Amino acid sequence: MSLDGKKIAFLVASEGIEQVELTEPWKAVVQGGGQPVLVASGDGTTVQAYNHLDKGDTFDVDLPVSRAGVEDYDGLVLPGGVANPDELRTDPTAVAFAKAFVDVGKPVAVICHGPWTLVEADVVRGRRVTSWPSLQTDLRNAGAEWVDEEVVVCTGGPGPIVSSRNPDDLPAFTKAMADVF
Repeated sequence: MSLDGKKIAFLVASEGIEQVELTEPWKAVVQGGGQPVLVASGDGTTVQAYNHLDKGDTFDVDLPVSRAGVEDYDGLVLPGGVANPDELRTDPTAVAFAKAFVDVGKPVAVICHGPWTLVEADVVRGRRVTSWPSLQTDLRNAGAEWVDEEVVVCTGGPGPIVSSRNPDDLPAFTKAMADVF
């Protein structure tokens, strides 16, 4: 699927991003001809990724979420990691940014612990999603139908939500994400 001319926001916190859940979808956007943009909460110029619990690489931030507008992007990716979405869901600007994508019907791709931001944004009610298993109660309590599947593409709302459980699902996730974007 061609992503030529598509600009995709990757929303992350300052640290705790599961590195492969950032880099593999990023690579898929680039390989599809799209333009990924790293949008971060806070004022830092870099973010710290992790390989599970071990520090990984740092990545340069393109734009703070406080200066990002949903109108400038064709889709949103929410990588996981435990600390990353936990920090994002406490940032009202980041939550509002993610919520705006769903509200206007633009596609959102989310993996692992990433759905915490969507729970906080109250946009999973009535949606079919998957995640890291420990989030299933949070998602169900937020009104989602949680399923244990490699990738779920839910089109039963204002915009598609692509979700996956963990890094093992990345091949299916990046393919479904690219198809939806």
